[in-house]
Amino acid sequence: MLLQQTNGNIKLINAEPSHMEKTLEKLKECGCNIIIERDQILLKAPEKLFKVDIETEPYPGFPTDMQSIFVATLIKSDGISSMKENIFENRYKYVTELKKMAVNIIQEDRKIKITGEKNIKATNLKAMDLRGGAALVIAALQADGITEISNIEYILRGYENLDEKLRKLGAKIKVEEGE
Repeated sequence: MLLQQTNGNIKLINAEPSHMEKTLEKLKECGCNIIIERDQILLKAPEKLFKVDIETEPYPGFPTDMQSIFVATLIKSDGISSMKENIFENRYKYVTELKKMAVNIIQEDRKIKITGEKNIKATNLKAMDLRGGAALVIAALQADGITEISNIEYILRGYENLDEKLRKLGAKIKVEEGE
């Protein structure tokens, strides 16, 4: 999977906003403008996200499944954000891969601190699992240049037609044979 940077607005159709309250709350805290219309969510991100502190919790709290996605989203934010994983141990396998991109992340047990960087380096990465792989995709879309992610069967199995959906948002993405 080859990826290049993208920017844009997002419109989710057939969404259930009531199931995403904590996630949407944290996106708003990051500076995103969110409009909810019944089963649709319109999101416009600011040029630079604000820092945010997050702790995973059982439903209806902030979902552990969104943890890696948010960490990757915050790598270019303004300031130092933090994420504390309270549900599962050893859920930060993807952090080692993010560090290859010159991302400033410090891990202390179940908590990590993410210092927003201006420039994220494109490089070769390896997906270790579904959600960590998705985090690598998000990070790659913020990097300067082309990032190649290997071991993408996790991502492709868990996110149907992800490449097509990202292309609709303006991403330059290519899934190559044998990946």
